[in-house]
Amino acid sequence: MTDSEEHYRHLERLYLTAPTNAYYRPTIRIGNGTAEIGVEVRPDFFHFAGAVHGAVYFTLLDDAGFFAANSLVRDVMVLTSNFTIHLLRPVTSGQITAKGKILNGGGRQCLAEAHVTDTQGRLVGHGVGTYVRSKIVLPTATSVPPR
Repeated sequence: MTDSEEHYRHLERLYLTAPTNAYYRPTIRIGNGTAEIGVEVRPDFFHFAGAVHGAVYFTLLDDAGFFAANSLVRDVMVLTSNFTIHLLRPVTSGQITAKGKILNGGGRQCLAEAHVTDTQGRLVGHGVGTYVRSKIVLPTATSVPPR
C-alpha cells in the first residue's frame, strides 16, 4: 500500500469513528482529491412530509467535500469555511450517495464540489464548499481504533 493509500484509509477510519456516524451508518471511500459517501435511506431520516430531511443531504455533501479536501492535506484537519447547497428532489427509499471532488486545491484553502444521487442515479442535491487548513493535528493511525 502506498503512503497516499494509507492516508486515505486512515481518513476513512477517522470518519467512521465519529460519534454522529453511529446514527448515519455510512460507507466511505477516499481517493486523491475525491471522496464517496453513502447511506441507506431510513424513515428516521424523514421530515414531516415523508422524505429525507435536507440535513441528511447536507451532511453527505459536506462530508464528501471535506474528505476530498483532507485527502490532499496530511498533517492537519481541514475545516468547512462555507458551503452552498441546492436540494433538487425528494428521496424516500433506497440509497443516497455523495461524491465529492476538488475543483481547486493548494495553499491554505480548497474548493470542492459534491453531488448526491439516489439509487436510480438521479441527481438529488448539489453543493460547493470551501475548506481551510486548521491547526488541529491529524490524529495518528495508532490513535484511531480499527473498524
